[in-house]
Amino acid sequence: MRLHALRFLCLLAALGMQASPQAQTPTQTPTQSPAQTPAQAPLPTSAPAANVNTITQTAVQQGVLNCASRINQLTNFLGFNAQAGALLMLPAGQPDQRIFPVAMEVPAEGSAAYVTATFAPNQANGCGAAYDAVLYWPQSCEAVATKQFTSLKRIGQLKTSITVLDGGVSMKVFLMPAGSGCVSIKKEVLL
Repeated sequence: MRLHALRFLCLLAALGMQASPQAQTPTQTPTQSPAQTPAQAPLPTSAPAANVNTITQTAVQQGVLNCASRINQLTNFLGFNAQAGALLMLPAGQPDQRIFPVAMEVPAEGSAAYVTATFAPNQANGCGAAYDAVLYWPQSCEAVATKQFTSLKRIGQLKTSITVLDGGVSMKVFLMPAGSGCVSIKKEVLL
């Protein structure tokens, strides 16, 4: 375990403390995301080692090293903290060479958002990552689009019921009617 911890600290020093020139942060829009948590601040380009969260610590202890910096960066951005819960789906073999998904329950406005993040090592940008943030709103999808995602352009329906809002090439928001309310799904790929 000490060897893994030492490798992790070296990895953070080499990768996490300096932004990779290929790494980009998630697209930020003037509107708040579905979760409306403090996690909507822009991703930091560097983070002190003291901010290493338990998701990252667990991943590293299990041998997921190539994406350690990105895991910590993105899960912190998405609102993982002591009030959130997480389920790590660690690969059975070669964990540092396989896709690594995480599911989280993040507190949001008296409710909870279901947030997933997936990490893929050895990509062109070092560690590929994508996330989905899912939240139920008690308002209609029209109201959610108008009030929560004002800067996003409507680009139509996915088929018949789900509205698609465009946040650029790497970010979309899907609004799906749910009873008298609406479920928003924000999907973003880190380029």
